[in-house]
Amino acid sequence: MTAGAAQLEAREVSVRFGGLAALSGVSISVVEGEVLGLIGPNGSGKTTLLNVLSGFVKPVAGELFLDGHRASGWPSRRLARNGVGRTFQGVRLFRKLTVRENIVIAGLGTGGLGKRPRSAAMGLLELMELADVAETPAGSLPYGTQRRVALARTLATSPRFLLLDEPAAGLNETETDELMESVRNVHRERGCGVMIIEHDVRLIMQLCARIHVLDYGRTIAEGSPAEIRQNPVVIEAYLGSAA
Repeated sequence: MTAGAAQLEAREVSVRFGGLAALSGVSISVVEGEVLGLIGPNGSGKTTLLNVLSGFVKPVAGELFLDGHRASGWPSRRLARNGVGRTFQGVRLFRKLTVRENIVIAGLGTGGLGKRPRSAAMGLLELMELADVAETPAGSLPYGTQRRVALARTLATSPRFLLLDEPAAGLNETETDELMESVRNVHRERGCGVMIIEHDVRLIMQLCARIHVLDYGRTIAEGSPAEIRQNPVVIEAYLGSAA
């Protein structure tokens, strides 16, 4: 973590859905220049926490801060305009539009592609190694490629904080490796803070400098990949022998 780096931060947030406590007093920070992994069993609150950080869910308690300023209650569009970008578990592309058109449309709402959106979109596609399919209808691409297009589309909003919700879901090992390299390229070229939710333990351990672990809506551990691999509470709750 770089001293003085910008942060997207949730402090002691709690979320309830009816009688269910989805999150209970969870604190987490996404720091510019860092890749953070968020892991835990199904139902542990990972996507709910990402939804809080991106403005899609309002917590019943706790606060959200962006660059040290209170951002609690901001809608998702305001957070997006201020540098918070996210992907979703499902691929939500305009299937009949070309890949480049998908990227251009994504950048229109935030002005993330500047005054020459088509040219800027091509730059993003080159970064993601997708330039060769720029004029291809998005819906005709293999699923793994569609996943990378979805990531490129989020980058079109020019995020400083990139929140990825299970980007490798449904991918084979080769596609996962390609995605992982794409995330590395984005982090290296853009310097944005990345938070990634993923069940692929290999990806998380290779990609992330820091890992945050949830179980039953509470934080049970936080640390480096080596520390998380050796943490008996995490091993019992989630990793087992997988790490």
